[in-house]
Amino acid sequence: MTFRRHTLAWLLHAALLMGALPALAKLPSPPPPELDATLREQVVMVRKGEGPKAIELETTVYRPPGAGPFPVVVINHGKSKGDTHLTARQRYLAAARVFVERGYLVVIPMRQGFAQSTGAYPGTGCDVERNGRKQAEDVQAALAYVRRLPDADSQRIVVVGQSHGGLTTMALGALNPPGVRGLINFAGGLRQDTCPGWQEHLVSAFGAYGEGTKLPSLWFYGDNDSYWSPSLYRDMFARYSASGGPAKLVAYGKFGTDSHRLFSSQSGVPIWLPEVDRFLAGLGLPSRPVTHIPMMPHDSAVPRATDAYPVADASAIPYVRDAAREGYRKFLAAPWPRAYAIAPSGAWAYYYGRADAMAAAVARCNENAKAATCHLYAVDDHVVWEAP
Repeated sequence: MTFRRHTLAWLLHAALLMGALPALAKLPSPPPPELDATLREQVVMVRKGEGPKAIELETTVYRPPGAGPFPVVVINHGKSKGDTHLTARQRYLAAARVFVERGYLVVIPMRQGFAQSTGAYPGTGCDVERNGRKQAEDVQAALAYVRRLPDADSQRIVVVGQSHGGLTTMALGALNPPGVRGLINFAGGLRQDTCPGWQEHLVSAFGAYGEGTKLPSLWFYGDNDSYWSPSLYRDMFARYSASGGPAKLVAYGKFGTDSHRLFSSQSGVPIWLPEVDRFLAGLGLPSRPVTHIPMMPHDSAVPRATDAYPVADASAIPYVRDAAREGYRKFLAAPWPRAYAIAPSGAWAYYYGRADAMAAAVARCNENAKAATCHLYAVDDHVVWEAP
C-alpha cells in the first residue's frame, strides 16, 4: 500500500505542474530530481523509534568539501494544504548552498507523513502548541542521526525552520537539545482557519515555547505574508520574549508578492544572509564563506532577457488561468536553474534544480498544449518571452 500511495503522489504532483489532470493511465511519471553533485547531495532514510511502529524520515544531506567534522545546520520544512504525502522532498537549494559555502553540513528531514517519510501526519486538532511539540520529536530523531555521523560536529548545531518548520524549530528549542547553539525562525507558525481563535492559540503556543528555552533565536517576518499579518507576528514575538525566550525580530517589510517565500527563494538570500551571518558570529560559529559552490549551470544557452513583463508579477502572464499563476508563484520561490513555459492554449509547466530545466519545462508543457506550441516565459530571474 505504501508503494501505491507514493506512486499516486508522484502522479498528482506531475499533474499540478502541467496545470491539468488527465487520466492517470496516460500520465507519464516525472523523472526523479537530479542530485546536486556540487553540494554532495545525498538522500537517506532516518529511522525514528524501534520495532514494527518505527518511522522512516526521508532526509536530504548536503556536505562541504573535505572530511569534517563540520558544524551542522538542520532545516525544518513547512506545510501546504492537502495531503502531506503529496509534498515534494524539500531541498532548499539556495539556502543550502549558502550554509555549505560556510562549511556547514546541512540536514533537511521530511517529518512523519510528509513526502516519502512513512507514517501519517500527527494531527492534534486545534492544539497548535502540542502540534509543534509532536513535530519536534521528528527533529530529535534527525539530531540523533547527526550525532552518529563521523563528519558532523554534534556540539555545534543551528536549527532553522520555515513556516510550519519555524513553529517546529521553536518547539524544539523549548527542549534545549544538547549541541544546539541557536534557532532561526523564518515566518514560523501554523494557520488553522477552521479553529476558532486560532491566532490567539498560535500566540499562546509561542509563549509556552519561550518559557522553556535558553537558546537564542533570530526571527524573520515580512509585511506581505499570505499567512500572518504584521500585528499577528509581532504578537507572537512579544509573547515569546515576555515569557523569557531570548530572541531578535527582523521585520524586513515586503518581499516580492509574498514574503512567506523569502527563505525558499534565491532572491531572498541577500535580505536574510547578513543578519544570519551576524547571528552565527555571535554564537561563535562560522559566518564567512570558506569555499565557493557554483550553482548548477543550464545545459544550453539561456535566451536573452526581454523583461516584457515584471518577472515577479504572476498576473501579467498571458493565456493562462489561476492555477498556472499560482504555479508561477511557486516557480519564483524555486532555486536556480529554473524555467517556466506557456502556450496560447493555456498550458504551462516549470522545472527547477536541473541543468535541463528549460528543455524539461517546454517538453512537459507541450504534453498538455494540444495543437499549440509551448515557449519559455521566464528563466531564472528574467522574463524571456516575446509576444508572437
